[in-house]
Amino acid sequence: MKALIMAGGEGTRLRPLTSNQPKPMLPMANRPMMEHVVTLLRQHGFEDIVVTVAFMANTIRSYFGDGSEFGVRMVYATEETPLGTAGSVLNARDELDERFVVISGDVLTDIDLSSVVDFHMAKGALATIALKAVEDPLEFGIVITREDGSIERFLEKPTWGQVFSDTINTGIYVLEPEIFDFIPAGRPVDFSEEVFPAVLSSGKPLFGAITDGYWEDVGTLEAYVSAHQDILDEKVAVEVSGFPLRPGVWLGKGASIDPTAAVRGPAIIDDNCHIGADTVIGAYCVLGANVRIGDNSSLERTVVHDNGFLAAGVRLDGCVLGRSCDLRQGVRCEEGVVLGDETFIGAQATLKSGVKVYPFKTVEAGAIVNTSIVWESRGPRSLFGRLGVTGLANVDISPELVMRLSMAWASNLERGATVTTSRDTSRAARVLKRAIIVGCNASGVNVDDLEVATVPVTRAHVRSGSSLGGITVRLFEDDAQSVMIRFFDQDGIDVAEATQRKIERLYHREEFRRALASEIGDIEFPPRALELYTAAMMSAVDIAAIAAAEFKLVLDYSYGTSSFVMPNVLAKLGADVLVVNPYAATAAVVSNDRAASAARVASLVRASGAHMGAVIDPGGEHITLVDGDGRILTDDEALLLMLELVVSTTPGAKVALPVAVPIAAERICQAAGAEIIWTKLSSTHLMELSSAGGVTFAASQEGGFIFPRFLPAFDAVATLVHLLAMLATTGESMSKLTAKLPTVHIAHEEVVTPWEQKGTVMRIAVERAKDREVVLVDGVKTIEPDGWVLVVPDPEEPLTHVWAEAPSDAEARARATEHAVRIRQMLR
Repeated sequence: MKALIMAGGEGTRLRPLTSNQPKPMLPMANRPMMEHVVTLLRQHGFEDIVVTVAFMANTIRSYFGDGSEFGVRMVYATEETPLGTAGSVLNARDELDERFVVISGDVLTDIDLSSVVDFHMAKGALATIALKAVEDPLEFGIVITREDGSIERFLEKPTWGQVFSDTINTGIYVLEPEIFDFIPAGRPVDFSEEVFPAVLSSGKPLFGAITDGYWEDVGTLEAYVSAHQDILDEKVAVEVSGFPLRPGVWLGKGASIDPTAAVRGPAIIDDNCHIGADTVIGAYCVLGANVRIGDNSSLERTVVHDNGFLAAGVRLDGCVLGRSCDLRQGVRCEEGVVLGDETFIGAQATLKSGVKVYPFKTVEAGAIVNTSIVWESRGPRSLFGRLGVTGLANVDISPELVMRLSMAWASNLERGATVTTSRDTSRAARVLKRAIIVGCNASGVNVDDLEVATVPVTRAHVRSGSSLGGITVRLFEDDAQSVMIRFFDQDGIDVAEATQRKIERLYHREEFRRALASEIGDIEFPPRALELYTAAMMSAVDIAAIAAAEFKLVLDYSYGTSSFVMPNVLAKLGADVLVVNPYAATAAVVSNDRAASAARVASLVRASGAHMGAVIDPGGEHITLVDGDGRILTDDEALLLMLELVVSTTPGAKVALPVAVPIAAERICQAAGAEIIWTKLSSTHLMELSSAGGVTFAASQEGGFIFPRFLPAFDAVATLVHLLAMLATTGESMSKLTAKLPTVHIAHEEVVTPWEQKGTVMRIAVERAKDREVVLVDGVKTIEPDGWVLVVPDPEEPLTHVWAEAPSDAEARARATEHAVRIRQMLR
C-alpha cells in the first residue's frame, strides 16, 4: 500500500514559529513533525509515500529528498492554489492507483495504522476514518458510529449543545481509489464537509475505526508545548535522539554540561549543546542542536530550537524559542512567551506573559515588553558600533558573516587595490581573519597580511604603504568570548560613518563584486612592517635623552601583540625592563583584568625600585600608568599628567580633548597658553581631528593617547616612548608629578531611555539649561560655578549618560543623581 502525507499547511495559529517555515517542518523533540509521521508509516510497512505540498514546498523537498535517507520512497504533488484536504489528494491522483492511507504531516501520533487498515479490509469499506476519543471535542469534527463501526453522521466543530459523542475525526483515512469519484475537480474540496457526507448519502460503505493510540493535532502554541511534555512523559511512542543519561533525560552527541549545572528532567539535550556553570535545566525542557547556555541561567518547561544562544543569567519559564535566537545577559521571559527565528533580545530585557515576537526582530536592552511585536521593528541592528563590528565569536560574528562583510567592504574599493589585515593571538581572530582575506580576494582586492600585529602597527602600515585601507580582528580585553572587527581608511584611522553605512548597505543587499578567476586578489606578507614602524617612532623622539636617563621599567603586555613590537623599541631605548604576561604561544583565549594587572605591576614597581610601570592592553592602543611609588593612575589622572608634560615641553601646543575631561585639564592648558579643541566622546571623532593637522596631542578618558606627528591614532607603545622622552627632557620624576596632580571628582549615571524618546530628552535638557553657559559639542554640557553636567545619549544602547563634576565625590554623585532623576521623571 501507498501512503499520502498532507503537508501543505501554513500553520497560521502556530505563528511566529511558522512565519518562515511550513508547519510540518516545525521541530518536535528536535525532529520535524513530518519526520515522526514518516517514521510511523515506515514502521507499519508503508514505503511508497506521496507528499502533497504547497506553502514553502522547497523546504520540505530539500529536507526529505527522495526519502531514501528515511528508508522510504517519496514523490511530491504540488498545489499551486489551495485545494482543501480532498482536493489536494485528487491533485496526486496519478500516484494513487491502489488502496492508500492519508495522514497529516503536522500531527503527533503513534496510532496503530496496521490495525486501521485491517479493520478497513475486514469491513470491505470504500473509506475508513480513524477515530479517537478526546476530552474536549469542540475544535474537531465529531463522528457518530453504529455498533458495527459504520458511520451514522458527521458534525463539524459543534457547540456543547450539539455534542453527542466524544469520538473525533483524526484526519487519518484508509481509502480505495473509487473515492476520487466523489471529489469534484477544479475547486477546493474538503473530506469532512463534502466528500464523506456524499459517500454516506450514496450508501457506499463508510466506516470509523476507534483507536487507542496517542493523537494530538499540534495546531496551537499551547498544543505544541503540551505535545513536548507528552513525549517527555513517554505518553507517545516516538524516536528521541540521543542516549538516555538517566530515566527521562536524553543527551546528544558532543553535548557538554558543566559539573555544577543541574539537569532535573525530564529533558532532551541535543547534539553539541553547552550548559554553563550553575545553570538549572528544569522539567520539560527541550534543547535543539548547538544550543549554548551561559552560567547561572534557569529554564523550566521551555523549548529552544537549534543554534540558540542564551547568555548568563537568563530566566525562561514556559517559553518557546525559534532557531538561532540570541538572548543576552539577564533576559527574563515569562509564561507563554514565543520568539520567532533569529530574534535578538538585549541584556536585562523582560518579556511579559504571552508576548510573541516575530522572526528577525530586535528587543532593546533593558526593555520591558508587554505586547507582541509583529510588524514593529527599529530595523536590522546596525552592524557597526562604537568599536566597529562586534559580537560573540562564532555566534554573532561567524566566518560566513565576516566573509560577506569583507566582500561588501572590498566592493567599495577599486579592483586590484591592496588592503592590510592583522589579528591578535587568539584562535577566534585567526579563523575570522582568514574569512576576511577570502572575501577580499574574491572581490578582486589584494591583501597585505601582517598576521599577528598590534592595531597601531596595522594603522602605520596602511599610512606608509600602498594600502587603501586596513582591517583588524581581535578579542575584547575583558571578554574572551567576544570579538571586534575594525576597519581603517587609507589614513589608518577608523572609517567614517558614511563609509560604514555604505558597507552596511552593500552587505544587507548582498551587492558584492565577484571577481573573475583571473582577477581574484593575491596575498602578500610584508617582511619589514615592524622595522619601519619602529624607525618612524624613533625619529619622533630624542632617543639619546631617553637612553641617558637610564629608566627602569615594569611592563605588562597583557598577552597581547605588543610583545612583538616592544623588543625592537626597547633595544633602542637603553632601558632596564621587567616584562610580565608576554604573548602565550599556545594561542589560548585569555581574558585580561586591567585592574588586577595594574595592581600586580604596582607591587613589582615597589619591589624593584623601578621608575614607573605600565599595562599595555592586548591591542596595543590603551595604557594604564603606575608611578615610581606604585600608585596606579586613573585614566583622568593619566590624562592630566600627559597634558602637563605636553604643554610644558611644547610651547603653543594645540590639544584635542573630549568635552567630559576634568576642569583641571582646562586650567593646565590656560596656564601654559595651550589651545584646546573640544571633541565628541567618540574615539573616531578624536582621531579625525588629530589627523586633520595642527594638533600636538589628543587624549581619550579611557587610557588612549595620540601623538599625531607620529600616528593620529591611539598607540600605547608610542605613548610610553613619548612619556619617557618628556620625562627625560624635563628631568622630573613621574612620582613627583603625580603627587602634584589635582584630585578629580566626576560621577556617572545611566538612565534607560527608549530610542524614540532620546530626542525628547535632549530637547528638554537644552531648554532647562537656556539661562546658563552650554557646550553642545556632544550632548548637552551645562557649566556650573564649581563644575559641570553632561547629558549624552548612548549611540548604541537605549541609554542616556549623565556625567557630573563637582568639588567632592559626594557633590558629584548628588549632581549626577539629580539630573538622572529628572530624566527618569520626564520619561515617566
